[in-house]
Amino acid sequence: MKLLRQSSPDPHQLALQLDFFAPDPASHAAVDSPAPQALSGGGAQSAVQSTMQGVPPTQSETPLAPPPGKRRIHLGGHVLDYTLVRSKRRSIGFLIGDEGLRMCAPKWVTIGEIEGAIREKQRWIFAKLNERRERSARRLQPQMQWRDGATLPYLGADLTLRIANTQIQGIHHHHETRELIVCLPADASEQQLKDRVQGWLQMEAKRLFAERLPLYAQKLQVVYQSFALSSATTQWGSCTADGKIRLNWRLVHFPLALIDYVIAHELSHLREMNHSPRFWATVQSIFPEFESAKKALREHAPESLPAF
Repeated sequence: MKLLRQSSPDPHQLALQLDFFAPDPASHAAVDSPAPQALSGGGAQSAVQSTMQGVPPTQSETPLAPPPGKRRIHLGGHVLDYTLVRSKRRSIGFLIGDEGLRMCAPKWVTIGEIEGAIREKQRWIFAKLNERRERSARRLQPQMQWRDGATLPYLGADLTLRIANTQIQGIHHHHETRELIVCLPADASEQQLKDRVQGWLQMEAKRLFAERLPLYAQKLQVVYQSFALSSATTQWGSCTADGKIRLNWRLVHFPLALIDYVIAHELSHLREMNHSPRFWATVQSIFPEFESAKKALREHAPESLPAF
């Protein structure tokens, strides 16, 4: 891939990918905090679990005692129950998982110091616990019913499915009424309906990406070699050093601003093949609102999208 610079990166360099919920690793949110400098020694690990599944209760709602093996800390009018497990590390760390907050700290750090770190990070902790709770609630929402009158997200708004029973097969999008009319035989299966809708969405994604990519490439003064649709289950997009870009077709469910953010993100790798401050400055230069778009994209769980 030739860039508009004096030198080109190694085309064999690994692709950089924009993961679901990036930059949170996997399905967790984590942050590190330095351990007290006056201490030295081994390591520690602790697990912290909030009561009420991540929604901190008031003290009047607090159970009489924490669950067996748990410790409890009062944070203003709220409480967190947590388990302390010791392990080897040099800094105090926080990890939000399905069980709540997990603390990691050196074993020479006292309980008071660990709980002091929790108090300092309590706003972050409660925010992440609430994010986890909301994602869990979305997973429990009923899946889309594939029938006439059902809705599916398209460019950030609902599109209503209309099924026309006819031997002449086709699919038509009515912009004014926001309806997708799918022509299928009366005996067509649900999977045939899904396949027809998925095929249409993928064509729309390819058309839209082909329109938006050149706009942002021109702003950056870079040239990409090719682009293709991706059906990855863990990445929204990727870019190789030789200019091959892949974009997840499921982005077509989201508002145009989120699609543009992913496109700007991937094209910026043709300037900076990393996620350094210079990379984010490059993204910001062509997409100033990238922070809000990145946050919004992270909040869209794959489980909330139609299952094909």
